[in-house]
Amino acid sequence: EITNRLGWLTVTDMMCEHTPKLEAFAREVIDSGFRHVVLLGMGGSSLGPEVLRQTFGSTNGYPELMVLDSTIPDSVQAVSDAIDLAQTLFVVSSKSGSTTEPNTFYAHFRTLVERQLGEAQAGRSFIAITDAGTPLEKLAQEKGFRHLFLNPTDIGGRYSALSYFGLVPAALMGINISRLLDRADCMREGCAFCVPAHDNPGAWLGAVMGVLAGQGRDKLTLVTSPSISSFGLWVEQLIAESTGKEGKGIVPISTEPLMSANSYGSDRLFVHLRLERDDNSDIDNVVEQIGASGQPVVRLELRDKYDLGAEFYRWEFATGIAGSLLGIHPFDQPNVQGAKDMTERVLAQYQATRQLPKVEAPSAASAGSILRQAQEALEDLLAQARPGDYLAIMAYLRQTPEVDNALAALRRKVMELHGIATTVGFGPRFLHSTGQLHKGGPASGLFLQLTADQEKDVPVPGQAYSFGVLAQAQSQGDLEALQEAGRRVVRVHLGSDTIAGLTGMLEVLE
Repeated sequence: EITNRLGWLTVTDMMCEHTPKLEAFAREVIDSGFRHVVLLGMGGSSLGPEVLRQTFGSTNGYPELMVLDSTIPDSVQAVSDAIDLAQTLFVVSSKSGSTTEPNTFYAHFRTLVERQLGEAQAGRSFIAITDAGTPLEKLAQEKGFRHLFLNPTDIGGRYSALSYFGLVPAALMGINISRLLDRADCMREGCAFCVPAHDNPGAWLGAVMGVLAGQGRDKLTLVTSPSISSFGLWVEQLIAESTGKEGKGIVPISTEPLMSANSYGSDRLFVHLRLERDDNSDIDNVVEQIGASGQPVVRLELRDKYDLGAEFYRWEFATGIAGSLLGIHPFDQPNVQGAKDMTERVLAQYQATRQLPKVEAPSAASAGSILRQAQEALEDLLAQARPGDYLAIMAYLRQTPEVDNALAALRRKVMELHGIATTVGFGPRFLHSTGQLHKGGPASGLFLQLTADQEKDVPVPGQAYSFGVLAQAQSQGDLEALQEAGRRVVRVHLGSDTIAGLTGMLEVLE
């Protein structure tokens, strides 16, 4: 299996060769009048493109990219409302070609496009990125997709940022993919087998990660310049899913509020990803203080945003090295399937009874107010915090700037009061990312699952369930998988006013 997962080491050769084809396809899309590109994916097929979207944006004259990787009905509806179907190209992106989320997204948008453009023309609004021999390849051929990109089969999803999965969306945004690949190739040369390990940037970083994790510094805390902050989304999946297994693992900490140096425990390793000419002054000062306090700090300098191509390669290489030092298999994800199986059982019960099973969890679901729910659940959970633990906030909510700010305030307060690391993942995205670490990694996690009412449900064409039911089934399946793994987990339902619920939780902590 390992030898069938090493295609990422040399995929830049193939991608450099196919760059003219990708650029020509992007021009075809523009000439066809498309103004939006919506990527329908999950995990490895969506996180790389999301980093590029947030970092680069679209070049003038190129379509705007949107990434849909949430089954929360409000998220699906928000994308549907933001686009003109006649001017939108949909990218169905899935390595296996059988992942539930992209398949349901496709069913939803295919139905909408057929209503507007007719069944005969609808296929021209879709392209697919997948491996050869998958159900998605067959679907694309049968349904008349505009284009089909077949990725090398020897690349795992989370190692695919420099393959078609990352570079097709990049080309459609007008990113200079030749420059991105050049930077990746420079890093690849630096990581070649003939380079001594102490001079090899990927091996050196992997050694730092693996050795310090073995010494208890297993909370890899990524600090980035503001304009590349989204890089943590991709690194999070790469590290968590690759190393979090067999009771071991490195816990990636991304987008955590920066605190004073004395706020951090002895379980940290800091990596500062610093982009030249960015507004770094405040971050530089805090990182300097953290390093001066005795915490280990690795500094990685980027000349410009295109150096992300090099960083994709460096971190893939480093993660493989770290996995070897930890004595685990860095290219599988044995615990991801368990949560999927739980979700399937919940959905099967719903299809048979038209009711979701009642959730029994150590939460305050029966309390009369959101404030009381939060108080009972958080007190029960955080009272168990020990040095070296971390709080994982698992938010089955629509991600908005307001929700991001509220969760950041919650993380800051938990750090102030309990001195533990914090993570935030939006469901179901994190099930294909940090979900592996949650179930298979070290038993140092405290898990807070957040759910909320949805304003309006959205049906899934061809299925007996809706997106709302699917999202609930995924949250319940995740909860049951964590309970089965013996994790410390509580659930809080925030009701119809998500921000009020989160604010109430913060007030309880304060």
